[in-house]
Amino acid sequence: MKRLLTAVLFATLMSGTAFADTTLKLVEVITSPERTETLKSIVGKFEAANPGTKVEITSLPWNEAFQKFATMVSAGEIPDVVEMPDTWLSLYANNGMLESLEPYVAKWQYTSGLTDRALELGRYVNNTAYMLPYGFYLRALFYNKKLLAEAGVTEPPKTMDEFVADSQKVSKIQGKYGYCMRGGPGGLNGWMIFAASMAGSNKYFNDDGTSTMNSPGWAKGISWMVDLYKKGLAPKDSVNWGFNEVVAGFYSGTCAFLDQDPDALIAIADRMKPEDFGVTPLPKGPDGKSFPTIGYAGWSMMTASQNKDLSWKLIATLEEPEGNVEWNKRIGALPIHKAAEKDPFYAGAQFKGWFEELADKNTVPTVMPTYLEEFAYFKDSLAIKTSEQTLLGDISPDDLSNQWADYLTKAQQKYLATKK
Repeated sequence: MKRLLTAVLFATLMSGTAFADTTLKLVEVITSPERTETLKSIVGKFEAANPGTKVEITSLPWNEAFQKFATMVSAGEIPDVVEMPDTWLSLYANNGMLESLEPYVAKWQYTSGLTDRALELGRYVNNTAYMLPYGFYLRALFYNKKLLAEAGVTEPPKTMDEFVADSQKVSKIQGKYGYCMRGGPGGLNGWMIFAASMAGSNKYFNDDGTSTMNSPGWAKGISWMVDLYKKGLAPKDSVNWGFNEVVAGFYSGTCAFLDQDPDALIAIADRMKPEDFGVTPLPKGPDGKSFPTIGYAGWSMMTASQNKDLSWKLIATLEEPEGNVEWNKRIGALPIHKAAEKDPFYAGAQFKGWFEELADKNTVPTVMPTYLEEFAYFKDSLAIKTSEQTLLGDISPDDLSNQWADYLTKAQQKYLATKK
């Protein structure tokens, strides 16, 4: 009996040791100090609910995240759970590197409470939930009330023509500009929004797979963006600006307008008085329509994970109402849970512009063609390089339109060929 008890005790201790050694690796790729601290807080609750399990968090700077994560994966440093931007989803899902979350979502108690858009976008590739979105990033127009008043502008622009006229008035003030242009990393959204609005359509491809990027309407919108910069309506160094720079340019009062997602509210609301800025729907094009991009990000499980059930429990903790609302309030994204929309936080004036866009039939939230495997490279590399070349005058707007059209046509026709 004594020997049996000793064996049982030894087995118990060994199993406890093995459990204590369970480490999940999580990579976040859209990072900031505030986001990381919020993530650690939610992960801490998961660790407390699963004694002995530890989560090792790796935070990659967004401007370098695409290359750094690809290098990690190539080197075999594959995490269990990764923060998955919409623009990466097709690349990793189609390469068989993401685990289907369908079996888990089917049994999850909170699935029925998700918005229809959350499930639709999570299943964007092959109608399979390779990612569960945590929130949506819909572009709207931030405007500086004090700066507009100083320029003699009484209300924010409703059309692209008014946007140019107001930007010209602001830019006459010494050291001030109309538009905080995002010419560097993450800048593709602005180009797509205004090009589509000028064209009056968010159709990226013709039926034969050819890109619309160099069609008359889209090309005119691209030239419109270039003109803003070349006419001095955006800061000269904005050719290299990323997220942090455009947000700082806005809250510092350098420029009056900023097209950005709700996550920009984190820094802006912390540094500006509520009465000094507003958020309104993006200006409409000649056809009376605008096409703000709607992006999303979420959590995915890598197929290489050796702890899939535990990885799902981590994702579920991050996505359940309590953790998800805490996360979205901190990062400023629009919620994925229907009940969260009734939260007083989202009922405030600061979110009015986004909800007005969602309610306006002439404002069409637009998903970029992230289903293309080649889109991640296009967005995070090719588009940045060529748009900067165009703004600096090294290539013409037509050259830019043709390069983008050529690249996207090849990607779309390759995609269509796989569907035959």
